[in-house]
Amino acid sequence: MISADLNIILPEIVLAGFALLGLLGAVYTSKDKAAGVLVWVTAVVMVLLAAWVAMSGDGTTNIAFHGMFIDDSFARFAKVAILLSAAAVLVMSESYMKLRGLLRFEYPMLVALAVVGMMMMVSAGDLMALYMGLELQSLALYVVASLRRDSVKSTEAGLKYFVLGALSSGLLLYGASLVYGYAGTTLFAGIITTAQTGGTSLGLLFGLVFLISGLAFKVSAVPFHMWTPDVYEGAPTPITAFFATAPKVAAMGLFARVMHDAFGQIVNDWSQIVALLSVLSMFFGSVAAIGQTNIKRLMAFSSIAHMGYALMGLAAGTAFGVQAMLVYMAIYVTMNLGTFAFILLMQKDGAPVTDITLLNMYAKSNPGRALAMLVLLFSLAGVPPMLGFFGKFYVLRAAYDANMAWLAVAGVIASVIGAYYYLRIVFYMYFGEERSDTLDHQNGGVLTVVLMASAVIMIVGIANMFGVEGMAASAAASLVN
Repeated sequence: MISADLNIILPEIVLAGFALLGLLGAVYTSKDKAAGVLVWVTAVVMVLLAAWVAMSGDGTTNIAFHGMFIDDSFARFAKVAILLSAAAVLVMSESYMKLRGLLRFEYPMLVALAVVGMMMMVSAGDLMALYMGLELQSLALYVVASLRRDSVKSTEAGLKYFVLGALSSGLLLYGASLVYGYAGTTLFAGIITTAQTGGTSLGLLFGLVFLISGLAFKVSAVPFHMWTPDVYEGAPTPITAFFATAPKVAAMGLFARVMHDAFGQIVNDWSQIVALLSVLSMFFGSVAAIGQTNIKRLMAFSSIAHMGYALMGLAAGTAFGVQAMLVYMAIYVTMNLGTFAFILLMQKDGAPVTDITLLNMYAKSNPGRALAMLVLLFSLAGVPPMLGFFGKFYVLRAAYDANMAWLAVAGVIASVIGAYYYLRIVFYMYFGEERSDTLDHQNGGVLTVVLMASAVIMIVGIANMFGVEGMAASAAASLVN
């Protein structure tokens, strides 16, 4: 029995084992001198694991450790997205961090351990398994957020993330305790039989509300978003790119898992709460980003708004809603990788800069990169025919089909407001005032490749979305049944 269980969790064991061996190997040999090699090896291992996870399963659902770990199509979809985005961020960050003396051997290993936690999160079938995955991810991310030890902002970012992350974990634990107390079990399969339509106790509903609050922290949904702008701004830019991609997929995956696997029988009780979080996030993110001049803070508010759109799919409470959410997250991660590749390329006199006014007439000196960024910004704004438009269309349709037309209308209005700050950057790049202190023109290497590839996907992907649509449909079907 135990060998069958271990076989199901083998990808997680392999990655955790690799991280531990990498740490020990680096500590007792060359330490930071091996960091560059470790980054690339970790990225390769993650890509290979993603291929392994994608090709395993054949649409079947495997359950390990008496229901505590669930390996289904939904989990596999989320894991592939997490592993590929984490690998891309590692590859993007290597030259940037080496140049600025930030590349330490602990960095790729901490990212690998965080990814193990994320893989655990999306496969959790029990409240305890959920918490183990969540904390493994969080503890690793607290450290990488404050990786730049000589920077006050980076230290502050790590501290804020730690304190507010601990608060969210407390809320989550309190909610989990209430759910356990009133359901008599921590297993999702047991909770769903207790939480029946019309027969749900008030205590269980309170537990559900606290669980949602804790999870909303992790996806940076309003009103639990307060850590996001400061952490995004203070953390080293490659770390910010990581925060904006893989953890978001994991947190949304966990959110969907808890809502449908544990409380799938009382959709009406939680869909309105999730819809409220969605509306608040969309509007706050769209409005608050308007006045930002720091591109990293702008992307923080952008991510809050985008999580609002993803939550719209979840609020629908249907299989199509989950499918829309997964499609949206896949597109969102791809857009963000390209956008952060561009931000990493922003430097002046060899030092990184984040002021968007420095992009004035950028198209004149770098027409190729400016065009790629234009495509990505249009996609982030949801302008047709970019792929980002179809992501938003999916979640809007899911909300409308679930008789939440008001939510879909709110989404359209928020999208129109949000388009302003993306188009403002385009305006600066193409029509801004010429200035003498322009950005450096450097080769870019991997960063340019990621930027261009992301922009091409936003245009070419409208044909068939590279099969993501079909995979998301089967993933949603395995979760919502």
